[in-house]
Amino acid sequence: MRQTEVHALACEVCGRLPHPRRTRLTLAKLAAVFPVELALHALVIHFALPYLVTVALLTITTTILVIWVVEPGAMRYLARWLHGPELDQRQRLDSAELLWRIRVRLDNTPGRLELLAKQLTYRRANILTVHVHHLEDGVLDELVVSTPADVGPPRLAHAIAKAGGSTVGIWPASALTLVDGQTRALSLATRVAGDPGELPLVIAELLGAQYVSAVDPEYAPAGTILEISADIEIDAMTFVRPEDPFTPAEIARAHRLTDLARLTARQG
Repeated sequence: MRQTEVHALACEVCGRLPHPRRTRLTLAKLAAVFPVELALHALVIHFALPYLVTVALLTITTTILVIWVVEPGAMRYLARWLHGPELDQRQRLDSAELLWRIRVRLDNTPGRLELLAKQLTYRRANILTVHVHHLEDGVLDELVVSTPADVGPPRLAHAIAKAGGSTVGIWPASALTLVDGQTRALSLATRVAGDPGELPLVIAELLGAQYVSAVDPEYAPAGTILEISADIEIDAMTFVRPEDPFTPAEIARAHRLTDLARLTARQG
């Protein structure tokens, strides 16, 4: 029995395993207790002891064996079968493909992105979406890839290095990352049109940034702070994303949402 595999189901807080399904638990207890009960009854009846002695002996012996010996042993040795359904679900979850959001800087030369795609393919990474952000000194590519469970950030970073790129960041992603960008932007714009007060939260969600009151530029890397100045309709806003500089396209989107909020506030 693979105890380590079973104990992977244990609660991280209390260390207990999940309660087995009732049918399996009943069958396990029956399979463990029935042979013991049968053997004890046969043995006691064989010696033809007085009635009260027989009852007392069976009661005490059976209780001790079942509670302290048989049941704990059965729970231990049949643990993998008892938790079979949960283990199957855990194995499917562990073997499921992972999603990663990757940002990588590449030279703006022909074939560079194709080379990156080949290097990722060699590591069984499947590219699901690609967005290219043009910068002054090259391009910043944003990709969403799916990988087997055994392929993580170190192997992805190695693929990027082999393709001649530099890794900006690799983050775990979810299925929400695959939502069409235009659809997502329109949904957020609808929130702003309905309530201009939602603007700071909407921009933070759109950019994956943190909305803060103020930041000292001297203590933040270049390009990681986005400040939107105040006017009559809109208060000043500051957004921070320390490990991931804002691209020109993202800054433009934030300003367009601000324009929408300003226009809605004026009409209101």
